[in-house]
Amino acid sequence: MTLSRIDETFSVSGQIHETDIQAIKDAGFRAIICNRPDGEGVDQPTFNEIDKAAKKAGIETSYLPIVSGKVSDEDAAAFDKILNELPGPVLAYCRTGTRSTTLWSLSQAIHRSLPDILMATKAAGYDMAGVVRRITNGGKTPTEKGDFNFEIVIAGAGAGGIATAASLKARKPDLEIAIVDPADIHYYQPGWTMVGGGIFRAEQTSRTMGSLIPNGVRWIKAAVAAFEPENNAVILDGCRVVKYKRLIVCPGIKLDWNKVDGLVDTLGQNGVTSNYRYDLAPYTWELVEAMQQGRAIFTQPPMPIKCAGAPQKAMYLSGDAWHRRSVLKNIDIQFNNAGGVLFGVKDYVPALMKYVEKYNAKLNFSHNLVAVDGPAKKAWFDVSKPDTPIERIEMEFDMMHVCPPQTAPDFIRVSPLQMPLVGLTLIRPHCVTKAMTMSGHWVML
Repeated sequence: MTLSRIDETFSVSGQIHETDIQAIKDAGFRAIICNRPDGEGVDQPTFNEIDKAAKKAGIETSYLPIVSGKVSDEDAAAFDKILNELPGPVLAYCRTGTRSTTLWSLSQAIHRSLPDILMATKAAGYDMAGVVRRITNGGKTPTEKGDFNFEIVIAGAGAGGIATAASLKARKPDLEIAIVDPADIHYYQPGWTMVGGGIFRAEQTSRTMGSLIPNGVRWIKAAVAAFEPENNAVILDGCRVVKYKRLIVCPGIKLDWNKVDGLVDTLGQNGVTSNYRYDLAPYTWELVEAMQQGRAIFTQPPMPIKCAGAPQKAMYLSGDAWHRRSVLKNIDIQFNNAGGVLFGVKDYVPALMKYVEKYNAKLNFSHNLVAVDGPAKKAWFDVSKPDTPIERIEMEFDMMHVCPPQTAPDFIRVSPLQMPLVGLTLIRPHCVTKAMTMSGHWVML
C-alpha cells in the first residue's frame, strides 16, 4: 500500500487490504472512502471486508463505487458531500488512486483554483489534464463549448503581447488575432524603474487596456485557465474554448514576495521598497530624495527574473541622484547579487563597471536575500561560494531596494507548455514573423 497525500486532509491510494488498516490508523486517518466496485479484480477484497476491519479499528467508511473512466457529475457531487460529512483526514482508494483523485479534483472545483488543484494532484503523482475542462466548469461536464476560432491567439496583454499583436498586424493586416487577458488596466512595467528614479510619475505608466489593443485585434477579456496544445485550444475560466492555428504565450513572470521571510510585512515602510510594484516605485524615489547618509542595499535574486538590468538601474539612478545632490560620499551603496557576475552578457560589463566605480558601489556576488526585519533595519543573505558551505550573514541598512524572487505563473507551471515540448519555440518580439513558419506554439519570456 502506497499513500499519496493530496492535501493536509485528504490522501489517495491504490487497492488496500484488511492487513493495511492498522497502518492507516497509525498514519492518523479517521475515515476511508472506497471508490472501487466490488468484483473488479479477482484478488480484490470486498468493501464489506474493508468496512468490518476499519470499524473494528475505529475508522469510519463510505462506499462510492465508480466504474473506471466513468466519473459522472453526480459522482463528483456525491463525493463532495461524503468528504464534508466524514471526519478527516480521509483516505480514498480505488485500483490505482486515479478515480479517487479525479473525484477529489472535480469536487474541489468550486473551492479551489485550477492551478492549486493541478499542482496538488501532480505532486501526488496524478495527471488531471483529462478533466481540466470539467474543473474550469465548476466540476461539471460542459454542455456548451462556445468556441472562438482565430489564426493567432496571444495569451497575455502586457508589453510583449500587445507589441507582438501590433507587429503581426502591421506585417499581415488580414490575420485574425485575439489577445486573451482579464485586466482592465495595462501597466508599462519598464517605466516603474523611471518612477523610482524620479523621472516619471506612476500614473504615466498606466493606461486602460482597451485603449492599447491594436486595431483589428479581438480582445477576449478573460483569464486563461488551461492549455490543450494537442487540440490547439486555450481554455478560459468558465470553460469557454478558444481555438487557434498558432499560439503565443506572453504571461510575464510571477513575483514571489513570500519567498523572503518578513519581506511582505515590511514592503513600503521601514526603508524597504521595490520598483517591481506600481505602488512601491514612488516610495523608492521618496527614500532616495530623503536619504542624506547611511547604507543603501540593492538586491538581485537568482535567475529567472524579468529584466535582469532593473536591479542595477535602480542602483545607478539612485546613485546619480545622490551624486547630483553632493551626498554620495555619505552613502554606502551595496549591490548584493545572488549570481556570480555583474551582468550575463560580458560585453556590457566594462561600461557598467564605470558607473559602479563612479558611485563607489560595492559588489557582493553570491549574496541571496533570504530574510528581512524591517523595523530593526536588518537583512540576512545566504552567501554561496564554490567549495564552501553556505554562510548566512546579517547586514544593516537604511534603505533597501529589493528585486523579489520570481517564478512561472501558476497556470503555466501546471500546463503542458513546459520544455521540452515538440513544436514549442521560445521567441522575442522582433522574430515573431520568422517563428510563424516554424512552430504552432510559442512562449515569450
